Amino acid sequence: MKCRHCGASLTHTFLDLGFAPPSNAYLTEADLSKPEKYYPLKIKVCDQCWLVQTEDYAQADDLFSPEYAYFSSTSSGWLAHANGYAEKMTKELGLNAQSLVIEVASNDGYLLKNFVAAGIPCLGIEPTDSTAAAAEQLGIPVIREFFGKALGEQLTAKGQQADLIAGNNVYAHVPDINDFTRGLKAALKPGGTITLEFPHLLRLLEQAQFDTVYHEHFSYLSLQTVSRIFAAAGLRVWNVEELSTHGGSLRVYGCHQDDPRSTQAAVSSVLKAEIQHGLQDLNTYLKFQPRADKIKDDLLSFLIEQKRLGKKVAAYGAAAKGNTLLNYAGVKPDLVEFVCDAAQAKQGKFMPGSHIPILHPSEMLKRTFDWVLILPWNIASEVVQQNSSLKTKDVRFVTAVPELAVL
Repeated sequence: MKCRHCGASLTHTFLDLGFAPPSNAYLTEADLSKPEKYYPLKIKVCDQCWLVQTEDYAQADDLFSPEYAYFSSTSSGWLAHANGYAEKMTKELGLNAQSLVIEVASNDGYLLKNFVAAGIPCLGIEPTDSTAAAAEQLGIPVIREFFGKALGEQLTAKGQQADLIAGNNVYAHVPDINDFTRGLKAALKPGGTITLEFPHLLRLLEQAQFDTVYHEHFSYLSLQTVSRIFAAAGLRVWNVEELSTHGGSLRVYGCHQDDPRSTQAAVSSVLKAEIQHGLQDLNTYLKFQPRADKIKDDLLSFLIEQKRLGKKVAAYGAAAKGNTLLNYAGVKPDLVEFVCDAAQAKQGKFMPGSHIPILHPSEMLKRTFDWVLILPWNIASEVVQQNSSLKTKDVRFVTAVPELAVL
């Protein structure tokens, strides 16, 4: 396999999680009696440009189906994050009724609805029918296609170059990252701004966040690598912010290479931190596997011990990261009886691989159990707050990443 960005041969394995089904391929009851697709889940690191990437097996069309079940609006914290971003960008860029905001991977309209409310023209690009339909219900125009250079050029030909192109948690999901970036370049108005948010590889390494690895994440990104990919497409990263979302993310600000805006000090600061943490040192990546194995082993030991004690464990949040964790640990319904999730699209279905049933959160109050394993650990405080009434029933909360912790 060749590196998705620079084309160098990939000879170093960063992480091997065995075989797993796609993390968002939730099952119906009828699916339980059919064969389930599993793919190797192995992550490589390029020792030339340091792009960390999945080994090629699954196709994007297999992973992002029309019934894709992730709806961004499920998390109240994420909605607040999106609203804050819209207000910030509107003010800083002076966006108005003559502007155009494009969001790539606009999902269910969680972000663009803020620009609609402010009277700022916008356009969503979203290939999954289920989420695109939800956005259209909010009055957001949506192009139902995968984004790349060809679509970027089509938009330009139609006079739809953007003052702001937003991409939240999509950059890691694109199989051809060079073509996607060239699409951003093509669709960006002169003087326009690109913002991309993605989980920071530095935080993954620092906190052993191996459960954020799944087939839908083709790349695991550092600022150094993103800056290099941008430069190859005629773009420049001129600013960056460190965010707490998704366990630690970056928001990079991009522009055309010849844009007069100066590169901010935050860029060199983050690049320096990446070097200090060994993100351009092969040994950093080759030492990661045992840390993932310890998290998996500790969780499994905890669940088996609770079963021996006659205790019942439920889970909260049928998140993709939870599926990676449960499948790598080999957890089945005998150890975790059910998982509750607020997303309607997931309720009544089953977790891929583990086949744990997904229920409405109201079931938390109806059933008897002793522990709640919070799978989306990045919103653990939100989950505990929403389910604080369980503490009166002596129910305890636990997370597994970055280490087993009782909350």
